[in-house]
Amino acid sequence: MNDFPDTLIDGYQRFIAGRFNEERDSYQMMAENGQRPHTLLIACCDSRCAPEVIFDCGPGELFVIRNVANMVPPFEPDGYFHATSAAIEFAVQALRIQNIVVLGHGRCGGIKAALVPGMEPVSAGDFIGKWMSLIKPAAEQIQSSELMTLGERQTALERVSIRNSIDNLRTFPYVRALEGEGKLHLRGAWFDISTGELWLMDQTSGDFGRPGVERFSASGRPQAAEKPAKVVETA
Repeated sequence: MNDFPDTLIDGYQRFIAGRFNEERDSYQMMAENGQRPHTLLIACCDSRCAPEVIFDCGPGELFVIRNVANMVPPFEPDGYFHATSAAIEFAVQALRIQNIVVLGHGRCGGIKAALVPGMEPVSAGDFIGKWMSLIKPAAEQIQSSELMTLGERQTALERVSIRNSIDNLRTFPYVRALEGEGKLHLRGAWFDISTGELWLMDQTSGDFGRPGVERFSASGRPQAAEKPAKVVETA
């Protein structure tokens, strides 16, 4: 009768016995009063990059949108179905969040597909191929660079895509208006899966570096801060 994955059932039982039991009052309060997240976080649906885990956030803190390659399309009220745009509208208009963070990550499969035409199982006629065309101009420019390796080109496009998504966020009239009033803040970040490093986008230059982000050793103890590195990209 029950063909639900055992790993999920086991995880649920641990959740009920652990976190839910310990935070029962908090869950009850959220159920009665609704959600009040402070940040809309737009992340990739890659299973290795869970925003709540990376930022150690509990229930009710983040309103999360996850899609292939953490991209934001431009504002297009054309009558078609727009899941990402609908979630952005709800977060900004209904939940009144104060921050929007676009979180990219290293070794993104969607970004690699945009850089490597014909990559299986992605093709121009499927959903992913159409979706990744949002960054086709940038991908074509980066592809033409013979000075970078494939890995370097991929990292560059992962970060250029974050800037592109933030630009697209500003095509939403209510996002642009609230940002102009100082009531909404747009940020970009990039997470390295292999090292756990979080790189932040500079609001003025668009460069990615690690100012203000402490580096931790395997023991969890802070290490001496290093001079932030800058990445030169072709966009």
